[in-house]
Amino acid sequence: MANYQNLLVAIDPNQDDQPALRRAVYLVQRNGGRIKAFLPIYDLSYDMTTLLSPEERDAMRKGVVNQRAAWVKQQAHYYLEAGIDIEIKVIWHNKPLEAIIQEVINGKHDLLLKMAHQYDKFESLIFTPLDWNLLRKCPCPVWMVKDNIWPDHGSIAVAVNLSNEESYHDELNIKLVEKTQDLAKRIIKDPTIHLVSSYPVAPLNIAIELPDYDPSLYNNALRGQHLIAMKELRQKFSIDEKYTHVQEGLPEKIIPEMCEELNAGVVVLGIVGRTGLSAAFLGNTAEHVVDKLKCDLLAIKPDGFVCPITSDDE
Repeated sequence: MANYQNLLVAIDPNQDDQPALRRAVYLVQRNGGRIKAFLPIYDLSYDMTTLLSPEERDAMRKGVVNQRAAWVKQQAHYYLEAGIDIEIKVIWHNKPLEAIIQEVINGKHDLLLKMAHQYDKFESLIFTPLDWNLLRKCPCPVWMVKDNIWPDHGSIAVAVNLSNEESYHDELNIKLVEKTQDLAKRIIKDPTIHLVSSYPVAPLNIAIELPDYDPSLYNNALRGQHLIAMKELRQKFSIDEKYTHVQEGLPEKIIPEMCEELNAGVVVLGIVGRTGLSAAFLGNTAEHVVDKLKCDLLAIKPDGFVCPITSDDE
């Protein structure tokens, strides 16, 4: 069971407020552990300095790195003065995704926190944003932080997939609930955990092609299957029925609505890490959900996930 004692915070270089660092401090104050504030930087003007000597180029890199390290330290100075254990690390790297994941691997970090950014949907289909790539490829859980204060008496929502389409869903659901219960006990007094799931509506094209087809029978049967699966899951963890919710609709609509209704501080969601063409055409539920959430998102991979980016020890 991950205790989230070794946190990596991806610092946003474009703003002076760092919600991800603030959330990491919140977790450490309640759960213990240490924080590394990490920032990979690269100055495009460096590519235009080929006429300079190697020593001059090296001095330029070091100057930029030291300047940004001082800036990160300024961002964290209130926490440092309060005695929070924060290591500041700034490196020269022109690929933020690789730099962050390699730092996760090399530093054996068990949780990555990053501020969530919203992107234009059309642009995202062409240029995969850093947030999306981290959700897909990071080997440890990823906590995407919205710029919100944790709500008073806030709950934790766990989005579970109760369909029988893939065998790994049952194992992943169990993993999500186990990790959520463990985390909730550590950071929240008298935590309330809600299990949330959705099921699709009856396809209208079938109703048109088959006159005798009754969509209501299909919906009732599908809802019944999900309710039975939810009962089995909640009983495994001794969760009261009033804390379980099965709604009709798409997860990217139902999950944000339920989180707002439940006053959730964070929703825990499993992500398979689909890449390539399947990701472009099918997408990942977490990615569709994150832009519509008003609370944080904690994305967890299934057991056996293989990170496509390897460690770089140089």
